[in-house]
Amino acid sequence: MSTTAVAGTRVNWHSDDMKARRKARYAAERRLQAYGMIAIIFALGFLAFLIGSLTLTGYKAFTQTVATINIDLSKAELDTSDMMKADWRGAVREALRNQIGYLPRRQEKAFFDLFTSSAPFLVRDAVIKDPARLKGPSSFVIPMSDPADQFVKGEISRDTPESQRRISDEQIGMIDQLVSKGVISSPFNWALFLNADSRFPELAGLAGAISGSFWSLLVCFAISFPIGIAAAIYLEEFAPKNRFTDLIEININNLAAVPSVVFGLLGLAVFLNGFGLPRSSPLVGGLVLSLMTLPTLIIVTRVSLKAVPSSIREAALGVGASKHEMIFHHVLSLAMPTVMTGAIISLARALGETAPLLLIGMNAFITSPPDGIFAASTALPSQIYIWADSPERGFVSRTSAAILVLLGFLILMNAIAIFLRQRFERRW
Repeated sequence: MSTTAVAGTRVNWHSDDMKARRKARYAAERRLQAYGMIAIIFALGFLAFLIGSLTLTGYKAFTQTVATINIDLSKAELDTSDMMKADWRGAVREALRNQIGYLPRRQEKAFFDLFTSSAPFLVRDAVIKDPARLKGPSSFVIPMSDPADQFVKGEISRDTPESQRRISDEQIGMIDQLVSKGVISSPFNWALFLNADSRFPELAGLAGAISGSFWSLLVCFAISFPIGIAAAIYLEEFAPKNRFTDLIEININNLAAVPSVVFGLLGLAVFLNGFGLPRSSPLVGGLVLSLMTLPTLIIVTRVSLKAVPSSIREAALGVGASKHEMIFHHVLSLAMPTVMTGAIISLARALGETAPLLLIGMNAFITSPPDGIFAASTALPSQIYIWADSPERGFVSRTSAAILVLLGFLILMNAIAIFLRQRFERRW
């Protein structure tokens, strides 16, 4: 039987008491592993529930019910000398009448309500883009109104009492007639990505929000990346170790945990009220987001610089490199993959922030994408907030679809960060 002398005593490792202790220790280890697996399963379950609920609610927003109408504009009485003031409404309504036949005036109005009220403007814009459509018959794709779209997608049941739905029995009969003629279809909703915001759900899109987020992140990256790296290099390589630098480090660590709404209040007070910068602009949004991402980027850069072995520094100085050359030619280049990973993750966090953007006014109703950093715009998180607050039922699915688009961008950015880390990271 094996025994060991421990502190003047002899321990019998094969005794019943030691076997019981080992058994209890192994059982505790197995319980700890089980708790970890249960926690992971719960986390994955909640994530699957979130993605599943968003998908079930928002997948229908990726298709749009439209009607393909043939319009002979050569027979329409249009004033081609002034395309903006021509009677496009009359031309469109006449083409719609030809699809359904004669209707009394009251039923005719109900029939026109099945189509988006912006149909004349859509036809006008298509003709201005291609004037050849004025010479003869041409097909135009007209989105159906939100109630009609919801009915075709099954969101509104025909079995529901007429008083409890937004579409009448007469209109349902008209839709059935159009479907039998092959006029109605449900293609992929490219307008969700190509259109800006609209008060009509069938026309609302994310183009303005995506463009605003792009310009804001561009400003954020242009400011936070060089400043964050420079600050981290100074604190890690040049700054003396004293109470002042310790205070700076403590404040940086504390700022990384400050709620984002505080940075929004700071941007409201400094950039808008203090400097008078344009409200709702990506410039202000990018400045606020850069303030929020700077602490995280500084911390990540300092950690990556510390991870570079001291032998790299000593070797560079040993062959005659200056401290400046040692840092920028050797240490920083080796730490850059981790720095880039931290920067992308910081930008991904900034992409999903809502509170600071709301406080600086990036929740305005913008009907066209911004053409620069000074134009008024919105962003993906604030666009989701706007749609979630809208009473129209059509915005419910579009809100979930917008969240899925935002999650897609976040997953893409994190995937790029993981790729860069695995592709360029070095183990010492």
